[in-house]
Amino acid sequence: MSEIFKNIPPIQYKGANSTDPLAFKYYDAERVVLGKPMKEHLPFAMAWWHNLCAAGTDMFGRDTADKSFGAEKGTMAHAKAKVDAGFECMQKLGIRYFCFHDVDLVPEADDIKETNRRLDEITDYILEKMQGTDIRCLWGTANMFSNPRFMNGAGSTNSADVYCFAAAQIKKALELTVKLGGRGYVFWGGREGYETLLNTDMKREQENIARLMRMAVDYGRSIGFTGDFYIEPKPKEPMKHQYDFDAATAIGFLRQYGLDKDFKMNIEANHATLAGHTFQHELRVSAINGMLGSIDANQGDLLLGWDTDEFPQNVYDTTMCMYEVLKAGGLTGGFNFDAKNRRPSYTAEDIFHGFILGMDTFALGLLKAAALIEDGRLDAFVKERYASFDEGVGKRISDGTATLEELAARAEEMGAPALPSSGRQEYLQSIVNGILFG
Repeated sequence: MSEIFKNIPPIQYKGANSTDPLAFKYYDAERVVLGKPMKEHLPFAMAWWHNLCAAGTDMFGRDTADKSFGAEKGTMAHAKAKVDAGFECMQKLGIRYFCFHDVDLVPEADDIKETNRRLDEITDYILEKMQGTDIRCLWGTANMFSNPRFMNGAGSTNSADVYCFAAAQIKKALELTVKLGGRGYVFWGGREGYETLLNTDMKREQENIARLMRMAVDYGRSIGFTGDFYIEPKPKEPMKHQYDFDAATAIGFLRQYGLDKDFKMNIEANHATLAGHTFQHELRVSAINGMLGSIDANQGDLLLGWDTDEFPQNVYDTTMCMYEVLKAGGLTGGFNFDAKNRRPSYTAEDIFHGFILGMDTFALGLLKAAALIEDGRLDAFVKERYASFDEGVGKRISDGTATLEELAARAEEMGAPALPSSGRQEYLQSIVNGILFG
């Protein structure tokens, strides 16, 4: 196999003072942070769809980047060329995982049996490429939003036949995930939602989605899948309202239908902001519910109202992300770069610049988050702020032993309570700035 990215060397760590554009400034894979090498804190993954498929098309213009990799698009030769390009890219960047949709891997045929045959062929080839490397599958999923048959969703469709087709895709994608040793399986409800309630039976749609997920869990366990299933929340786009609106909504859905023991959250930064939340908020909600599983590492543009899937460059956001991840004890999944180069950044070198930016931004976020934790002032402040619940009547409230009558009697005895202690938000923000820039 000939080298595809001929002018790109293996990307090395050269330190913050390096001016080499093809070098890491902060991502030092073997550097130990809080007792673990950086590469273990940050199990990065390549998104097959963005890195090997997306070529710059948007709603106003066609491709700007050449993602043919020397083969004719729409052929199995092209599918194999994407495998070659993907593995070369991952090896040169030191990325150890990849994520995929079924139709990212091969061109979809008119007959699902032929599509499945192609998927078997390409995953055999991927397994060959994996041999002798430390590259593995992070998670798999099925694309049940692009084809016109899924115009009304997959689990939420109004067509039983489309529902059956979705089930067939999930079955095969689960088999492929197991075959490739995937650590997780993701449900992203790209069109699981509605445009108008005038034509929608919401209760039936949500129940059908839950039934499809239950069937997937049962089948996955029957074929030896031991990893986590994930929901990836997103509030809108392409549908006006999607049922997995945010982490809290998705967690409530899982508990309502008895799926919470098998599922965790795959939180995407850009989806969080579309829901009107911070990335940190969605991570915290998932973590305190024991459902923080994996992360789609990207960012959006707050001036644009859609999912821009940019490589992350906001160190404040990645610091707050890693603060939540470290406090939660890490992830069962990893950090998938669900990110693509901007349309005018169309060269092969730009691909590597994007990953270097993203990996360095998360590495710097990890270092700063570890410094915040070691500094201890944030934790100490929060502990002191809620100290009234650690003794006396507050402890009985926390223990669940207090009664409403007891609390009401105390209120009558003391009269008006003193104001709560100051939240000192500005002081705490100055601590974060001091760690980030001091």
